[in-house]
Amino acid sequence: MSLRPLPKRGRPFHDFDWVLIGAAALIAALGVLEIYSAALATQWQDAWSKQLIWLGLGALLFLAMSWIDYHWLVNRAAVFYGLAIVLLAGLLLFAEPVNGARRWLPLPGGLSLQVSEFVKVVLVLIIARYFGNFTTARIRFREALYASAIFAAPALLVQHQPDMSTALSYAPLLGMGILLSGIRWKHAAAAVLVLMLAVPAGWWALKPYQQERIVAFMHPEDDLRGAGYQPLQSRIAVGAGGIWGQGFARGTQTQLRFLPVPHTDFVFAAFAEESGFVGVFLAMALYFALTMRIVHNARTAADAAGMLIAMSVAALLLFQLLVNVGMVVNKMPVTGIPLPLMSYGGSGTVAFLMLLGLVNNVRLRRFTN
Repeated sequence: MSLRPLPKRGRPFHDFDWVLIGAAALIAALGVLEIYSAALATQWQDAWSKQLIWLGLGALLFLAMSWIDYHWLVNRAAVFYGLAIVLLAGLLLFAEPVNGARRWLPLPGGLSLQVSEFVKVVLVLIIARYFGNFTTARIRFREALYASAIFAAPALLVQHQPDMSTALSYAPLLGMGILLSGIRWKHAAAAVLVLMLAVPAGWWALKPYQQERIVAFMHPEDDLRGAGYQPLQSRIAVGAGGIWGQGFARGTQTQLRFLPVPHTDFVFAAFAEESGFVGVFLAMALYFALTMRIVHNARTAADAAGMLIAMSVAALLLFQLLVNVGMVVNKMPVTGIPLPLMSYGGSGTVAFLMLLGLVNNVRLRRFTN
């Protein structure tokens, strides 16, 4: 199958979604600055330069995902899915454990990739491929179950790495696909009921450290030197920011190392301490602009596949944003879900920029019949 050419008005770079690109670039810039500040004078003090490298690689893949016709990618979603399953299974069987987890695929030069992050890109394509047929008619219950099984396979493999937080991040993708496919309310209610009944059983399936995080979220003061330490220090850091913040590289909780590893999952706590309410408002405004631009591209998509791609990316962005910020202010249990474009991490950053490239792809082909 040949690639579908862009319409003439979609060829120039000026037809790129520069609002989306601008919002993403500003968020990434805030992230690099905060990573530099949070990791200053620590063993991770070069993390900001590595993040710049990952952002550069992500920018190149953003361009690639913008230019390759998304219809070509969607039509080959099953092939990408099969490859993803093979890689995830291979990690469990052959990868050397790092800190007790088998999540990373080693690459030349001492680099590694977290395959589970790139599975998100594959699942977005699967959504467009599978659910694109149900946008004019209601999806049946057995079809929703089949879609759930498709998502369950990679989620279970990722859970066994173990990496429950990434496995959970696949859920909003599935939920958005089913929602946009017109599931009946009685079926949706039945699914919610089943999930509620499964919660007690799910508790015993959690590993001890995962149970400790949930208990610490509910009562952090009961284990101030253990599982409750990080959420408590994070909440103190956010409150210490006040209106204007304590200044760049001057946050007491961050610079005095009360906040552990603040350049990764808790980068927003360090950012809130040093930039205050004003900085937090700016960051949330940028995330809002990014989300609304993605939704706008979904509304103007040329077909159901494009709409599903964009809305799935919006769902994933909102999920990771709400969970990460909720964790930082101790309104949700501590998880390993990063803040998109701000948290340090190569695989997550590159994968999310690839997803934004798909959204830009949808925009470029919005006039294609």
